[in-house]
Amino acid sequence: MASTQDFKNGLCIVFNGELYSIFEFQHVKPGKGPAFVRTRLKNLKTGKVIPNTFTAGVKIDIARVERRPYQFLYKEDGGYNFMHAETFEQVLIDETIINAPQFLKEGQAVEITVHADTETPLQCELPAFVEMQITYTEPGEKGNTATNAMKDATVETGAIIKVPLFISEGEKIKVDTRTGVYAERVK
Repeated sequence: MASTQDFKNGLCIVFNGELYSIFEFQHVKPGKGPAFVRTRLKNLKTGKVIPNTFTAGVKIDIARVERRPYQFLYKEDGGYNFMHAETFEQVLIDETIINAPQFLKEGQAVEITVHADTETPLQCELPAFVEMQITYTEPGEKGNTATNAMKDATVETGAIIKVPLFISEGEKIKVDTRTGVYAERVK
């Protein structure tokens, strides 16, 4: 058991019988009345973020979760197959718990958050930025750079993203997996 003094971003707790991660929190000490902690909690199964207020000093249950390194192997009808980087144990994961499945390449390193008591995978996170090769894009027009114009491009995994006009087919780019947007060109 822990109390609201132990709150920190990313802490996993059991709240209303489900696992939540503390997305953000703020200790509030009003001039009148007891202190409290205003939080935003993210449900680890559904991904929904809810607001909640805890009275200061309330006891909470902390869930034991571990972040483990895995490598993406292949996709099949039942989900995505990953291999643990150290034990070589394979696990099948549903697409709903992967933060950006459209950017997964074979051999991609990911981190999977696992509930330590039940060994249930909760989240699968790709690195913040991944390198992708452009497989198809329309050629850009020379001299059309007065504005921040973007065009569609297909990357090697089949995902379609917006890129600047100067990007051409065959080039490597960095893509932000959290937002799914172009970050920079890789040299």
